[in-house]
Amino acid sequence: MKTPPRLQALMAEGLIDDVLRQLKSGKEAEVYVVRCAGEARAAKIYKEATHRSFRQAVDYTENRKVKNSRQARAMAKGTRYGREQREAAWQSAEVDALYRLAGAGVRVPRPYNFLDGVLIMELVTDEHGQAAPRLNDLSFTADEARAHHAALIREVVRMLCAGVVHGDLSEFNILLAADGPVVIDLPQAVDAAGNNHAARMLMRDVNNLRGFFGRFAPELLATQYGPEIWDLYAGGRLGPGTPLTGRYERQPGTVDLGAVMREIEDARLEQEAMRLRMG
Repeated sequence: MKTPPRLQALMAEGLIDDVLRQLKSGKEAEVYVVRCAGEARAAKIYKEATHRSFRQAVDYTENRKVKNSRQARAMAKGTRYGREQREAAWQSAEVDALYRLAGAGVRVPRPYNFLDGVLIMELVTDEHGQAAPRLNDLSFTADEARAHHAALIREVVRMLCAGVVHGDLSEFNILLAADGPVVIDLPQAVDAAGNNHAARMLMRDVNNLRGFFGRFAPELLATQYGPEIWDLYAGGRLGPGTPLTGRYERQPGTVDLGAVMREIEDARLEQEAMRLRMG
C-alpha cells in the first residue's frame, strides 16, 4: 500500500509511527488505520468537498465563526482563497465538535490531533478488536433495535445539551463498538442556538434513527422524539437525564408552508445522498 503524502508528512513529524491499512474511502475523506505510540488509531484525510451543493453548505455553515472579516468576505464572494477558507472551516468544525462532545460525555471518537487536513482520532473497535462496523451493514433483533435506538436518542439529547446538532445522523455514520453505538462524521455539525436550521436538522436526525430501527422494531415508527426533544430544549427544560416519552402533541397554529416545502426538499436530498452512499 502506498502511503498518502499527507500521512508521510506526519510520519516525518513523528506524529505517526506507521500506516497499517486503509479503512474507508469516500467522497469527503479517506480513513486509514495508523499506529501512534504503539496504539492503533484512525487517521482521517479530508478531501476537497466539491460534491456538496451550495444550498446545503449555506444551511450548515450559517453563523459559523471565522477568524476575521477578510475571510468572511472571501467566503461570501466564493474566491479561491474563500473556497480554501470555507473548506478549512468545514474540516475544523468536525474537530471542534469532537472535542466539545467528547468533553460532554457524548459517545464519539476521541480526537488526538489535527494537522494539515488530517484528523488523528480514536479507532473505534468491536468486541474482537477489529474496526467497528457501521449500522447499515448490520441486522438486529427487535430488542436490539429498541436498545440501540434508546441509546442513540440519549446521545442526541447529550449533543443538544452541549449545544450541537449532528446535522447528518443516520445508520451510515454510526459505528457499533463493543460497548454500544458511537457517533462519527461531524463536519456538518451545527450550533443549536446559532443556526436557524438546527431544529429542522435535529428532526431529520431523529427521524433517520426512527426509520432505520423501525425496520426491526416497527413500533418505533410511531414515536415522536424529535419534536419532543426540541420542545423541551427550546423551553429550557432539557437535560441529559430528562425523561422522554416519544409522544408529542403539536400545538395548533398557522401552517408554515415554507417550512413544509423545505422539509420535502430535505427529504429528497437525503434520499439522493443515501442512494449515492449505497452506490
